[in-house]
Amino acid sequence: MALSNEEVLAGLAELITDETGIAADTVELDKSFTDDLDIDSISMMTIVVNAEEKFDVKIPDDEVKNLKTVNDAVTFIVKAQA
Repeated sequence: MALSNEEVLAGLAELITDETGIAADTVELDKSFTDDLDIDSISMMTIVVNAEEKFDVKIPDDEVKNLKTVNDAVTFIVKAQA
């Protein structure tokens, strides 16, 4: 069953908090992973791997560079589940 945008956002926020210590309630759709949340490439790869497991999707390496904002990631994951 595909998750809603809100469910994916909540799950992604949880993964980001686990990896970086950033408060989950600061992970919002319009936030940039690098500029707003200050997530480096190593942490980003960990988050991607964990997101693949959590949401049962595959996020190709060449697609990761296109995931600049939280919304980009949420949209990708929701579409990948369909």
